[in-house]
Amino acid sequence: MSAPTGPVAPVPRPPLRVLNPLRETGRLFALGWTVVRLTFRRPFQLREFIEQFWFIASVTILPAMLVTIPFGAVIALQVGSLIQQFGAQSFTGGASVLVLVQQASPLIVSLLISGVAGSAICADLGARTIREELEAMEVMGVSPVQRLVVPRVLAVMSVGLLLNGLVSVVGTLGGYFFAVVVQHGTPGAYLASFSALAQLSDLLIGELKAVLFGFIAGVVAAYRGLHPKGGPKGVGDAVNQSVVFTFLILFFVNMVLTALYLQLVPAKGL
Repeated sequence: MSAPTGPVAPVPRPPLRVLNPLRETGRLFALGWTVVRLTFRRPFQLREFIEQFWFIASVTILPAMLVTIPFGAVIALQVGSLIQQFGAQSFTGGASVLVLVQQASPLIVSLLISGVAGSAICADLGARTIREELEAMEVMGVSPVQRLVVPRVLAVMSVGLLLNGLVSVVGTLGGYFFAVVVQHGTPGAYLASFSALAQLSDLLIGELKAVLFGFIAGVVAAYRGLHPKGGPKGVGDAVNQSVVFTFLILFFVNMVLTALYLQLVPAKGL
């Protein structure tokens, strides 16, 4: 005799709070792909791009230089002090410049761009969103992503590329000054060690990081600006969240790129 069968108990679903981070991540990736796809679609908003490029460059150039000088000095002094313990003071220039070009310069650029440009982008788009300007653009058949987000992301990437070169030059000059003048190093040994250890791929990976960091910072800032919660207060919260999230993502991406670079690109021998 078979046992009576009752209604099958429903399978418990995970709470919505567990799925929210996954939804947010998926929407963020979707926005990034939309930006890439719409970059090559006409019409290109050249005027908006130039205005955003000039604004981002004007508010990041001076802080980047002021941050880079002590940063390069600390790297040169610390690396020089460590290398002196091993009796290899002649390699101070190459070691300090490689650390600056590969790691410090892209991170300085990314932190400044995400903190200054990213917060401005998020605040601007968030204010437009709560004023329902973006919905009005969609009603008129204008894509807010193509009209507002794409030129801002491209501007952040372009400024990051150029700013990384400037930071590398300023940091190298600052490191040269502190290594030669403060630590009484030899100028010829400083330059010779740099040319002996450095290679073109070191500069290219730094530029690649700067461009990729600019893209990530722009997309994250735009995404948080397009989805504020709670009115004007929500815009301020979105700005803070965009900066924090960008910092976390950039440090993780930098770790992955550095690990791949060190495994794929052989170091230059003496």
